[in-house]
Parts: sequence; C-alpha cells; structure tokens
Amino acid sequence: MNFISTIISLPRSRAFAWVTLAMWVGVAVTVRLGFWQLSRADQKQAQHAAIVAQQSAPVLSTEALLAEPALFAQLHRRVQLQGRWLREHTVYLDNRPMQGRAGFWVVTPLALNDHTTVLVQRGWIPRNSQDRLQLAPIETPIGVVQLQGRLAPPPSSVLSLGHAEADASADSRTSNIRQNLDLDQMAAQVGAHFSATVLQTDPASDGLLREWPEIASGIDKNLAYAFQWFALAAVQLMLYLWFQFIIPYRHVRRSTP
Repeated sequence: MNFISTIISLPRSRAFAWVTLAMWVGVAVTVRLGFWQLSRADQKQAQHAAIVAQQSAPVLSTEALLAEPALFAQLHRRVQLQGRWLREHTVYLDNRPMQGRAGFWVVTPLALNDHTTVLVQRGWIPRNSQDRLQLAPIETPIGVVQLQGRLAPPPSSVLSLGHAEADASADSRTSNIRQNLDLDQMAAQVGAHFSATVLQTDPASDGLLREWPEIASGIDKNLAYAFQWFALAAVQLMLYLWFQFIIPYRHVRRSTP
C-alpha cells in the first residue's frame, strides 16, 4: 500500500476538518502579512529614491528661495544660504547622541532678510561629563554668514519626562536647553515665522560636529519581517503535514503485517 492510497483510506474525524481549516487560515494570514511587508518595502524604496533625487537636484540659492518661497517645501533639497544669525535665540536640544557620545544639537534661527527666517540645525556639541548643564563653547559669528545645508524636517523629538524635567533646566545657565523643540513657541519668541528647517552640512566648524547619518531606506526591517511571516506559513504547513499525514502513515505501516 503506497503513501497516497494509505492516506486516502485513513478514517477522518470532524477534528481533522477543523485542523485543516485552521491551518489554511493561518497560512493565508501569514502569507498575506508577508506580502504586505514586501509592499511596505517597495513603498519605502520609492520614497528613498525620491529623496535621493531631491538631494541630487541643483543647489537652491538664497535669491531663488526668496524669489519663489514655495521652494522651501522641497524637503532634502540642497541649499546655499546667506543671512544673519539670531544668536540670542540659540537653543540646545538635549539627549542627542553622535558617534556614541551624549550631547546636544545646536539650533539657531537664520534671518535671510527682514521678512524671511529659517531654523538651522547647526551641528552637535558633546555634553560635559561632570556637569551636564555646562555647555561647550561655540562660535556664532556676527554679521552676514554663508552656509551649505539641505532642507529638512524639524528636529526629531525624544521621550520627554514632562514638566518636572522642564523645571529642572530653567535656571539662568540652562534657559536655552530644551528636551524637544516647540516650533510655534520658538517662533513666538523670535517674532518670526520659520519658512523652513535647514540641516547645515558644512565641514565641522565653530566648535560643532556635523556627521549627520545618511538617510536610509529602512527596507531591511520590512524584508526581515516578510521572511519571518513566510517562514511561519511554511512551518504551519509542515507541522500540518507531519501530524495529519506522516505520523498516521507511519502508524499504519507499523501496524500492517
């Protein structure tokens, strides 16, 4: 008696039907989730390609941006700016590591003219290991400056501990230290609307490091998840075949004279 005929001849209970149904539902769901992760990977890849295309586009000058303000919305586009630092409104964003070291992002508004201001993420400084509230010195030139950068989203937020942490950093030395940046609040303090946020990409200067991470597509995680879902589907199918067909077949073979 061969394997196929043996399996066909085996008596089947209602439980077998439910197990079979559960297996196919489980396989269908996990396979669908695997393809969904592949779809997300394709979307992220397309978004990353669009970002790379923006970064490869011609550099926007201050004159071009002032003549056509809509260009400020072109995220990741390279820019060459000329303006004056609003030094008194510099803020330090805490808990921003770089190269595995704790430190601050330094953010200063840059006035391009009397009516247009952008917010520049200028660079990074390390945190003082002895006194976390003691800020490393940086240079903020007076007068007209020029800088290279790219249009970017506002600085990312980190987990905030609420009002207690804000109150703890409210003395005279740390009034410019922030956990996160409230753009509306800062715009009100500066008295100007921020047309854009710019990530400065010049070589390290003024006591600031600028080794910003490259923008990655992030598809590796989706591909890994897809593999896990497909593997889970395969495991379900193999377990079903093993317990519902292979083991019963072996039992019949052993019991057959």
